[in-house]
This record gives sequence, structure tokens and C-alpha cells, in this order.
Amino acid sequence: MGAHHQDGRRSRVIAAAVGLLAAAITATTFTASQAAQDERTSSADATAVLRQKASAPGTAWAVDPATDEVLVTADGTVTGARWDTLVDTVEAMGSGVRLQRAPGTFRLFAEGGDAIFAGRNRCSLGFNVVTGDGRPGFLTAGHCTAAGRQFSLAAGGRPAATVTESTFPGNGDFALLTYNDRGADAPSEVDTGNGRTVRIERAAEAQVGRQVQRMGSTTGLRSGRVTGLNATVNYPEGTVTGLIQTTVCAEGGDSGGPLFARNGDALGLTSGGSGDCRGGGVTFFQPVTDALEAVGARIGD
Repeated sequence: MGAHHQDGRRSRVIAAAVGLLAAAITATTFTASQAAQDERTSSADATAVLRQKASAPGTAWAVDPATDEVLVTADGTVTGARWDTLVDTVEAMGSGVRLQRAPGTFRLFAEGGDAIFAGRNRCSLGFNVVTGDGRPGFLTAGHCTAAGRQFSLAAGGRPAATVTESTFPGNGDFALLTYNDRGADAPSEVDTGNGRTVRIERAAEAQVGRQVQRMGSTTGLRSGRVTGLNATVNYPEGTVTGLIQTTVCAEGGDSGGPLFARNGDALGLTSGGSGDCRGGGVTFFQPVTDALEAVGARIGD
């Protein structure tokens, strides 16, 4: 009996020791896991790393200023070793950086409210503006102007506006065109179809989470929300920085069209993205405030 009691005591001691060891291992694992989650890379550092390691066609990243988080997006062309490298890069930066897939391929939607044409190429008019010297003009996407310097308001029509400034690629995707007729009727509004318009009152900054609308000459009026700011997009034609990322769909010909809010805030100009308006996608926009400042124009009649 004494030996049996000693064996039982020994078993209980061993079990207790094993339990303490298991608890210690669990605590250590939790602490290490928690520490890993607490390691956050700032958005500035993250974007610097992404510029160095992920600047290839098919990738994009944007920032949520409220949380300082970075959302990295890869289209369907990022596969194999490129995808593995992107995953490793994001994982190494900790909890402040997230990676998502986007359907299709990042591309420019070059073909607005109203359609504008340069030869056989179609884009969309963004917002009517007043230039620094008081002339009527409008904003559209900078990549649209690769098709020509003169644009008409109807396919095969007479030139109605001339490109005066254009930026793409690089620090933006925007262009200013002035109407050839100094007395052109250029109201500060967006044609949303079916005889309806939205009065544009002011240029405003986009905010993550805000519900927005887009008008384009191909797919008409569409809505969604802002998911990131200061986005960098690596198009096959070149890298563009400083864009707005959204869930609004768009397709070819919608480029340059207006991104706006129902209260009359002018927010952006359609640049490009992936997907379509049947299955959805990701679309990027040039901030209007930056474009207006760069060309010295203002919203208004």
C-alpha cells in the first residue's frame, strides 16, 4: 500500500509538472503571438517597402489615414513567384498591412458624364471648371490625352476643346482642356442620365468609408464607397501615385468621368482599375483637389 501511495503521489506530481509546463508553453506562445500582432509598420514605411519590392504591373496600395493601415491589392496577373514575393513582403510588415485580390487586370478605362472623343478614342468629361484666366474648361484623365490634343463632344464632330495641361503617368492622372469657344456653356453639374443632373458646388477631399457615385459614358451612373487614399497603382503604361481607391465599378470609356457625392462635392476623376460592372471590381480616381491646384483652375460657372 505504501508503495502504491508513493506511485500515486509521484503520478500526481508529474501530472502537475506537465500541466505547469503546458501552461508555460501556452503563455509563451500567446505572448509571442500577441507581440507579433503588436508589431505594426507605419504606412510611410510600408509604402516605401512596397515601392521597392512590389512596383510591378498588377499591384496597388492605398492608405486609410484614420487607422494608418495600408491595403495592398493584386490583380489576376500577379501569380507564381511574384505573388509569393508579395505575400512574403506583406506578412513581414505586420498587422498594419493587408493584402487582397482584385478580379481581372488593372487597366486604364480609356475609351464622364458626357463622352468626349479624340479620333476613334473615347473618354468621359469629368468636371467643368474655370481656368486661372477666366476661360471655361474641363478636367478629364491625363492618359486620355495620349489620343490627341483636340477633343470633340460627339463622335466625328468638330473639335470643341484643346488640351492645355496633362499629367500621366507619375504624380497623378489628370488633364485640363479649355473650350475653343470662350463663350461655351459649361455649367457646374454632372449629367446623371434620364434628364437628371447633380449640381456640383465645391471640390472636396475623399474620406475612407464615404459613399460615392461615378458617372461614365460607357456604364452610366454607378455607386460604391472609398476604401483607401494616396493609392499607388502600377499600370502596364506606368506607375501613378496619389489616387483614391474605391469599390465603384468602371469599364473602358469611363476614364476621366466624375466621382462625386450627392451633396455636390466633386471628389475625383476616373483613372483605371480592374473588373467590370457585371462582376464588380476596384477602381482608382485622381483627386480633384490636387488636379485643380496643379492646373490653377476652380469649380464654378
